Amino acid sequence: MTDTPNRNTAAAARRPDCVTEIRRGNTLLVVSGYFKQDATATAADKMMKVLEAESAVGEQTAHAT
Repeated sequence: MTDTPNRNTAAAARRPDCVTEIRRGNTLLVVSGYFKQDATATAADKMMKVLEAESAVGEQTAHAT
């Protein structure tokens, strides 16, 4: 696998906000996540939007049957 050069040097100097490691057999997947630095919505706000959207879809399909 080849390394892709970073185009944004500011992002390269910044540490990831979250790192998740998942092992699948002999393979270790490492995922680094970065959050928008000037964001106003919290993770809880975003999750609430997801839950509200899923709830609305569930209500529509329940009435359609």
